[in-house]
Amino acid sequence: MRIPFTQVDAFAEAPFTGNPAAVMPLTRWLDDATLQAIAQENNLSETAFLVPDDSGAADFELRWFTPAAEVALCGHATLASGHVVLSSDTTRDRVTFRTRQAGVLEVARAAAGYAMALPAWAPVAKPLPGIVEVLGVEAIETLWHEKGYAVIVVADEAAVRAARPDGRAVAALGPIVHIVTARGDTAEVVSRVFTDFYDIPEDPVTGSAHAVITPYWARVLGRDAFSAFQASTRGGHVGCRLEGDRVILRGGCVTTIEGTFLLP
Repeated sequence: MRIPFTQVDAFAEAPFTGNPAAVMPLTRWLDDATLQAIAQENNLSETAFLVPDDSGAADFELRWFTPAAEVALCGHATLASGHVVLSSDTTRDRVTFRTRQAGVLEVARAAAGYAMALPAWAPVAKPLPGIVEVLGVEAIETLWHEKGYAVIVVADEAAVRAARPDGRAVAALGPIVHIVTARGDTAEVVSRVFTDFYDIPEDPVTGSAHAVITPYWARVLGRDAFSAFQASTRGGHVGCRLEGDRVILRGGCVTTIEGTFLLP
């Protein structure tokens, strides 16, 4: 079986920045074990699988797998999927994806790159002493979202960059996306994201994390739009806007690999 394969650097303005994702369109769903094995073989933060949506709710069904597990929401691989679809069909201005746990998502052409609509998953205040300890930071506020997102607010960008988590201890906490964030110097908001449970010690640029922190920072900053930077080694800029129950994230994409995945 020959499956088209495209690797895309998402939230990137040039190759080798942002977050790489594999996008693999299918004619029908393969079994979950095979999808997971393909994602493990690709060994990227996420592999996105697309199937035409016969329900009429969206253009495609979309699922995402890390090397270790399927996830409820992945922003950068959704952005990459939109890039692949819209690049292959210049008559389209937008594309929609039906997902299993995050509803219908949309990627549309924008003046610089793309605009992506994700659900606004606003976190709520909650003590997280165990998480703060393993992340090796000093928190000024901690929040939680029921989908498994821990938000640790620290004093400044230097504190974000100084985080040195205990990866084994982070993984032992289970399927949690750990977000360390603060007001920034590089951008208005900076963050780093640690997801050792998913075999991704530090995710380069995380769209779903910005779906969680955008409602928080919109409230703190007193405005609905701001610039964000994820301060990983690769790094990536994200334009963030809160629009009701949706978060609109803006970013570019760069295709780096095109080919065929051979499935026995």
